[in-house]
Amino acid sequence: MKRRIYYLYIPLVLLAIILVSDAVFIVDETKQVIITQFGEPIGQPITSAGLHAKIPFIQKTTFFEKRIMEWDGDRNQIPTQDKKYLLVDTFARWRIVDPLKFYQSVNNERNALGRLDDIIDGITRDFISENMLIEVVRNSNREMTITSEEETSSSTATADSLTISLGREFITDAILQKVRQTVPQYGIQIEDIRIKQVNYIDEVRNKVFDRMISERKRIAQLYRSEGQGKKAEIEGQRQKELQRISSEAYKRAEQIKGDGDAKATEIYANAYSKDADFYSFQQTLESYRATIDTTSTVILSTDSDYLKYLKTIK
Repeated sequence: MKRRIYYLYIPLVLLAIILVSDAVFIVDETKQVIITQFGEPIGQPITSAGLHAKIPFIQKTTFFEKRIMEWDGDRNQIPTQDKKYLLVDTFARWRIVDPLKFYQSVNNERNALGRLDDIIDGITRDFISENMLIEVVRNSNREMTITSEEETSSSTATADSLTISLGREFITDAILQKVRQTVPQYGIQIEDIRIKQVNYIDEVRNKVFDRMISERKRIAQLYRSEGQGKKAEIEGQRQKELQRISSEAYKRAEQIKGDGDAKATEIYANAYSKDADFYSFQQTLESYRATIDTTSTVILSTDSDYLKYLKTIK
Protein backbone atom coordinates (compact mmCIF):
# COMPACT_ATOMS: atom_id res chain seq x y z
CA MET A 1 0.00 0.00 0.00
CA LYS A 2 2.80 2.42 0.93
CA ARG A 3 4.63 1.52 -2.24
CA ARG A 4 1.55 2.41 -4.33
CA ILE A 5 1.32 5.78 -2.59
CA TYR A 6 5.03 6.32 -3.26
CA TYR A 7 4.54 5.68 -6.93
CA LEU A 8 1.66 8.17 -6.99
CA TYR A 9 3.91 10.90 -5.55
CA ILE A 10 6.57 10.53 -8.22
CA PRO A 11 4.44 11.97 -11.11
CA LEU A 12 3.25 14.76 -8.84
CA VAL A 13 6.81 15.70 -7.94
CA LEU A 14 7.87 15.61 -11.58
CA LEU A 15 4.90 17.76 -12.54
CA ALA A 16 5.74 20.23 -9.79
CA ILE A 17 9.36 20.43 -10.99
CA ILE A 18 8.21 21.05 -14.55
CA LEU A 19 5.76 23.73 -13.43
CA VAL A 20 8.37 25.51 -11.33
CA SER A 21 11.04 25.33 -14.03
CA ASP A 22 8.64 26.84 -16.57
CA ALA A 23 7.30 29.43 -14.13
CA VAL A 24 10.68 30.80 -13.07
CA PHE A 25 13.27 32.41 -15.33
CA ILE A 26 16.52 34.32 -14.87
CA VAL A 27 17.23 37.66 -16.51
CA ASP A 28 20.90 38.36 -17.18
CA GLU A 29 22.43 41.86 -16.77
CA THR A 30 22.79 42.12 -20.54
CA LYS A 31 19.19 41.14 -21.35
CA GLN A 32 15.69 42.51 -21.08
CA VAL A 33 12.47 40.51 -21.34
CA ILE A 34 8.84 40.88 -22.31
CA ILE A 35 6.20 38.32 -21.33
CA THR A 36 3.58 37.31 -23.88
CA GLN A 37 0.39 35.40 -23.37
CA PHE A 38 -1.09 33.80 -26.49
CA GLY A 39 1.16 36.08 -28.55
CA GLU A 40 0.13 39.31 -26.81
CA PRO A 41 2.49 41.22 -24.49
CA ILE A 42 1.53 41.17 -20.84
CA GLY A 43 2.61 43.83 -18.38
CA GLN A 44 5.70 45.98 -18.55
CA PRO A 45 9.09 44.83 -19.88
CA ILE A 46 11.47 43.35 -17.35
CA THR A 47 14.79 45.18 -17.48
CA SER A 48 16.22 44.36 -14.05
CA ALA A 49 18.49 41.36 -13.64
CA GLY A 50 17.51 38.54 -11.31
CA LEU A 51 14.96 35.78 -10.78
CA HIS A 52 11.44 36.39 -12.11
CA ALA A 53 8.21 34.39 -12.41
CA LYS A 54 5.43 33.88 -14.95
CA ILE A 55 2.43 31.63 -15.47
CA PRO A 56 3.82 28.31 -16.72
CA PHE A 57 2.89 27.04 -20.19
CA ILE A 58 0.57 29.98 -20.81
CA GLN A 59 3.03 32.83 -20.75
CA LYS A 60 6.22 32.94 -22.86
CA THR A 61 9.38 34.99 -22.45
CA THR A 62 11.14 36.85 -25.24
CA PHE A 63 14.67 38.08 -24.53
CA PHE A 64 16.23 41.12 -26.15
CA GLU A 65 19.78 42.49 -26.00
CA LYS A 66 20.30 45.41 -23.64
CA ARG A 67 23.83 46.23 -24.78
CA ILE A 68 24.84 48.47 -27.67
CA MET A 69 24.80 46.59 -30.98
CA GLU A 70 26.41 47.34 -34.32
CA TRP A 71 24.89 48.00 -37.70
CA ASP A 72 27.26 47.86 -40.68
CA GLY A 73 25.62 48.82 -43.93
CA ASP A 74 26.53 47.85 -47.47
CA ARG A 75 28.40 50.20 -49.74
CA ASN A 76 25.93 52.26 -51.75
CA GLN A 77 26.48 54.15 -54.98
CA ILE A 78 25.27 57.72 -54.39
CA PRO A 79 25.50 60.74 -56.73
CA THR A 80 26.50 64.09 -55.23
CA GLN A 81 25.02 67.45 -56.19
CA ASP A 82 27.88 68.00 -58.66
CA LYS A 83 27.13 64.64 -60.35
CA LYS A 84 30.09 62.75 -58.89
CA TYR A 85 29.17 59.14 -58.15
CA LEU A 86 30.55 57.85 -54.86
CA LEU A 87 30.60 54.56 -52.99
CA VAL A 88 29.60 55.41 -49.42
CA ASP A 89 30.06 52.91 -46.59
CA THR A 90 28.47 53.78 -43.24
CA PHE A 91 28.17 52.12 -39.86
CA ALA A 92 26.07 52.79 -36.76
CA ARG A 93 25.70 51.75 -33.12
CA TRP A 94 22.22 51.18 -31.70
CA ARG A 95 20.38 49.60 -28.80
CA ILE A 96 16.88 48.62 -27.75
CA VAL A 97 15.44 51.11 -25.25
CA ASP A 98 11.77 50.05 -25.38
CA PRO A 99 11.55 46.25 -25.78
CA LEU A 100 7.74 46.29 -25.84
CA LYS A 101 7.57 48.76 -28.72
CA PHE A 102 10.47 46.92 -30.37
CA TYR A 103 8.58 43.62 -30.19
CA GLN A 104 5.36 45.12 -31.50
CA SER A 105 7.03 46.93 -34.43
CA VAL A 106 9.89 44.75 -35.72
CA ASN A 107 9.62 41.66 -33.48
CA ASN A 108 13.32 40.66 -33.58
CA GLU A 109 16.83 41.95 -34.20
CA ARG A 110 17.04 40.62 -37.76
CA ASN A 111 13.98 42.61 -38.80
CA ALA A 112 15.36 45.62 -36.94
CA LEU A 113 18.60 45.49 -38.92
CA GLY A 114 16.61 45.34 -42.14
CA ARG A 115 14.58 48.36 -41.07
CA LEU A 116 17.77 50.24 -40.18
CA ASP A 117 19.14 49.40 -43.63
CA ASP A 118 16.24 51.21 -45.22
CA ILE A 119 16.24 54.18 -42.85
CA ILE A 120 19.98 54.92 -42.58
CA ASP A 121 20.77 54.23 -46.24
CA GLY A 122 17.86 56.38 -47.39
CA ILE A 123 18.69 59.34 -45.15
CA THR A 124 22.40 59.08 -46.02
CA ARG A 125 21.54 59.10 -49.71
CA ASP A 126 19.35 62.19 -49.30
CA PHE A 127 21.99 64.23 -47.48
CA ILE A 128 24.90 63.27 -49.75
CA SER A 129 22.95 63.87 -52.95
CA GLU A 130 22.06 67.37 -51.68
CA ASN A 131 25.73 68.37 -51.17
CA MET A 132 28.83 68.78 -53.29
CA LEU A 133 31.60 66.20 -53.34
CA ILE A 134 34.02 68.47 -51.46
CA GLU A 135 31.48 68.82 -48.64
CA VAL A 136 31.35 65.04 -48.19
CA VAL A 137 35.14 64.63 -48.27
CA ARG A 138 36.47 67.58 -46.26
CA ASN A 139 35.64 69.17 -42.93
CA SER A 140 37.11 72.67 -43.17
CA ASN A 141 38.67 75.28 -45.45
CA ARG A 142 42.13 74.82 -43.96
CA GLU A 143 45.05 75.46 -46.27
CA MET A 144 46.61 72.41 -47.89
CA THR A 145 50.34 72.13 -48.51
CA ILE A 146 50.93 70.53 -51.90
CA THR A 147 54.39 69.33 -52.91
CA SER A 148 54.89 68.90 -56.64
CA GLU A 149 57.04 65.96 -57.69
CA GLU A 150 58.50 68.04 -60.49
CA GLU A 151 59.72 70.72 -58.10
CA THR A 152 61.83 70.67 -55.00
CA SER A 153 59.87 73.40 -53.19
CA SER A 154 56.47 73.09 -51.54
CA SER A 155 53.59 75.38 -52.36
CA THR A 156 50.54 76.23 -50.27
CA ALA A 157 47.18 75.97 -52.01
CA THR A 158 44.26 77.90 -50.57
CA ALA A 159 40.71 76.68 -50.71
CA ASP A 160 39.23 79.82 -52.25
CA SER A 161 37.72 77.90 -55.13
CA LEU A 162 36.65 75.03 -52.84
CA THR A 163 34.77 76.85 -50.11
CA ILE A 164 33.18 74.44 -47.64
CA SER A 165 30.02 75.60 -45.93
CA LEU A 166 29.07 72.37 -44.11
CA GLY A 167 31.73 69.68 -44.26
CA ARG A 168 31.70 65.94 -43.73
CA GLU A 169 31.37 66.08 -39.95
CA PHE A 170 28.33 68.38 -40.13
CA ILE A 171 26.67 66.14 -42.73
CA THR A 172 27.33 63.05 -40.59
CA ASP A 173 25.80 64.73 -37.53
CA ALA A 174 22.79 65.80 -39.60
CA ILE A 175 22.28 62.20 -40.74
CA LEU A 176 22.51 61.05 -37.10
CA GLN A 177 19.91 63.57 -35.90
CA LYS A 178 17.53 62.71 -38.72
CA VAL A 179 17.79 58.98 -38.02
CA ARG A 180 17.29 59.58 -34.29
CA GLN A 181 14.01 61.33 -35.09
CA THR A 182 12.82 58.34 -37.14
CA VAL A 183 13.72 55.22 -35.15
CA PRO A 184 12.05 55.82 -31.73
CA GLN A 185 8.81 54.37 -33.12
CA TYR A 186 10.60 51.02 -33.23
CA GLY A 187 11.84 51.19 -29.64
CA ILE A 188 15.38 51.80 -30.90
CA GLN A 189 17.92 54.45 -29.97
CA ILE A 190 20.80 55.29 -32.32
CA GLU A 191 23.98 55.98 -30.38
CA ASP A 192 26.19 57.03 -33.28
CA ILE A 193 26.52 57.02 -37.07
CA ARG A 194 29.74 57.48 -38.99
CA ILE A 195 30.79 57.39 -42.63
CA LYS A 196 33.41 54.68 -42.73
CA GLN A 197 34.62 55.16 -46.28
CA VAL A 198 33.96 57.39 -49.27
CA ASN A 199 35.35 56.32 -52.62
CA TYR A 200 34.75 56.73 -56.32
CA ILE A 201 32.79 54.06 -58.15
CA ASP A 202 34.90 51.45 -59.94
CA GLU A 203 34.61 53.08 -63.35
CA VAL A 204 35.68 56.50 -62.11
CA ARG A 205 38.31 55.05 -59.79
CA ASN A 206 39.92 53.14 -62.68
CA LYS A 207 40.06 56.36 -64.69
CA VAL A 208 41.64 58.14 -61.72
CA PHE A 209 44.20 55.34 -61.37
CA ASP A 210 44.94 55.46 -65.10
CA ARG A 211 45.44 59.21 -64.89
CA MET A 212 47.71 58.80 -61.88
CA ILE A 213 49.73 56.11 -63.69
CA SER A 214 50.01 58.33 -66.76
CA GLU A 215 51.16 61.24 -64.62
CA ARG A 216 53.75 59.09 -62.86
CA LYS A 217 55.02 57.80 -66.21
CA ARG A 218 55.30 61.38 -67.48
CA ILE A 219 57.25 62.40 -64.39
CA ALA A 220 59.46 59.30 -64.71
CA GLN A 221 60.14 60.14 -68.35
CA LEU A 222 61.03 63.68 -67.32
CA TYR A 223 63.47 62.34 -64.74
CA ARG A 224 64.95 59.96 -67.30
CA SER A 225 65.37 62.77 -69.84
CA GLU A 226 67.05 64.96 -67.24
CA GLY A 227 69.26 62.02 -66.27
CA GLN A 228 70.25 61.38 -69.89
CA GLY A 229 71.09 65.07 -70.34
CA LYS A 230 73.15 65.06 -67.15
CA LYS A 231 74.86 61.86 -68.26
CA ALA A 232 75.77 63.40 -71.65
CA GLU A 233 77.08 66.49 -69.86
CA ILE A 234 79.21 64.38 -67.52
CA GLU A 235 80.47 62.21 -70.40
CA GLY A 236 81.44 65.33 -72.38
CA GLN A 237 83.21 66.81 -69.39
CA ARG A 238 84.99 63.52 -68.76
CA GLN A 239 86.12 63.24 -72.40
CA LYS A 240 87.29 66.85 -72.36
CA GLU A 241 89.23 66.30 -69.14
CA LEU A 242 90.72 63.07 -70.52
CA GLN A 243 91.92 64.83 -73.65
CA ARG A 244 93.40 67.64 -71.56
CA ILE A 245 95.24 65.22 -69.29
CA SER A 246 96.45 63.14 -72.27
CA SER A 247 97.65 66.27 -74.08
CA GLU A 248 99.50 67.55 -71.03
CA ALA A 249 101.01 64.13 -70.41
CA TYR A 250 102.14 63.83 -74.04
CA LYS A 251 103.60 67.34 -73.89
CA ARG A 252 105.42 66.52 -70.68
CA ALA A 253 106.70 63.22 -72.07
CA GLU A 254 108.01 64.92 -75.20
CA GLN A 255 109.72 67.54 -73.07
CA ILE A 256 111.37 64.86 -70.94
CA LYS A 257 112.46 62.94 -74.04
CA GLY A 258 113.82 66.10 -75.61
CA ASP A 259 115.70 66.97 -72.42
CA GLY A 260 117.08 63.41 -72.31
CA ASP A 261 118.15 63.46 -75.92
CA ALA A 262 119.80 66.83 -75.41
CA LYS A 263 121.59 65.56 -72.34
CA ALA A 264 122.75 62.42 -74.16
CA THR A 265 123.95 64.48 -77.11
CA GLU A 266 125.82 66.72 -74.73
CA ILE A 267 127.48 63.74 -73.04
CA TYR A 268 128.35 62.17 -76.37
CA ALA A 269 129.75 65.46 -77.62
CA ASN A 270 131.88 65.91 -74.53
CA ALA A 271 133.17 62.36 -74.80
CA TYR A 272 133.84 62.72 -78.51
CA SER A 273 135.72 65.97 -78.06
CA LYS A 274 138.12 64.39 -75.55
CA ASP A 275 139.27 61.54 -77.86
CA ALA A 276 137.62 61.43 -81.23
CA ASP A 277 139.59 58.45 -82.51
CA PHE A 278 138.82 56.32 -79.49
CA TYR A 279 135.14 57.25 -79.69
CA SER A 280 135.05 56.30 -83.38
CA PHE A 281 136.84 53.05 -82.63
CA GLN A 282 134.36 52.16 -79.83
CA GLN A 283 131.35 52.92 -81.99
CA THR A 284 132.79 50.78 -84.79
CA LEU A 285 133.28 47.85 -82.43
CA GLU A 286 129.67 48.24 -81.22
CA SER A 287 128.52 48.10 -84.81
CA TYR A 288 130.54 44.90 -85.35
CA ARG A 289 128.84 43.34 -82.33
CA ALA A 290 125.42 44.30 -83.59
CA THR A 291 125.88 43.21 -87.22
CA ILE A 292 128.33 40.33 -87.30
CA ASP A 293 127.74 36.97 -85.61
CA THR A 294 128.55 33.31 -86.24
CA THR A 295 125.68 32.84 -88.65
CA SER A 296 126.35 35.94 -90.76
CA THR A 297 128.53 36.22 -93.84
CA VAL A 298 129.82 39.67 -94.75
CA ILE A 299 131.43 40.36 -98.10
CA LEU A 300 133.30 43.64 -98.25
CA SER A 301 135.83 45.16 -100.57
CA THR A 302 139.38 45.67 -99.34
CA ASP A 303 139.05 49.42 -99.44
CA SER A 304 135.82 49.55 -97.33
CA ASP A 305 135.89 52.00 -94.43
CA TYR A 306 133.94 49.44 -92.37
CA LEU A 307 137.17 47.46 -91.86
CA LYS A 308 139.59 50.36 -91.60
CA TYR A 309 140.42 49.60 -87.94
CA LEU A 310 141.04 45.92 -88.77
CA LYS A 311 143.38 46.84 -91.58
CA THR A 312 145.48 49.04 -89.29
CA ILE A 313 146.08 46.27 -86.74
CA LYS A 314 149.73 45.15 -86.87
